[in-house]
Amino acid sequence: MAHPNEELAREGIAAFQRGDLEALQSKYFADDIRYHVPGRSPVAGTYEGPAQVIGLFIRFFELTGGTLSIGAHDVVAGDEHAVALLTTRAERNGKRLDGNEVLICHIRDGKFVEIWTQPSDQYAADEFWS
Repeated sequence: MAHPNEELAREGIAAFQRGDLEALQSKYFADDIRYHVPGRSPVAGTYEGPAQVIGLFIRFFELTGGTLSIGAHDVVAGDEHAVALLTTRAERNGKRLDGNEVLICHIRDGKFVEIWTQPSDQYAADEFWS
């Protein structure tokens, strides 16, 4: 039987993949969520609160013309965290993003409180989003 936080992470990833931003905001994100994007690209930074995080996701979809897709290789979880190994693909302005990413989630009361993303190739991610 999977840990409840593993199921939460898998469901949240599936909601993102479907573009179900309402579910992410109402069901999966804590009111004080913080989402961290590393690097030096225009999308890098820390986003605070559901509105900013959802705004970032909308920006991702707009910048990629809806081509952004993620797939979970695996998810491991415990009582306070979940870690997801992802494949990320997208196209943008003649550029292609095709790589792996780690999503590290801090969870409290069944919701994501803080999420860190880490691409396997930070330089490629910065180039893609710039």
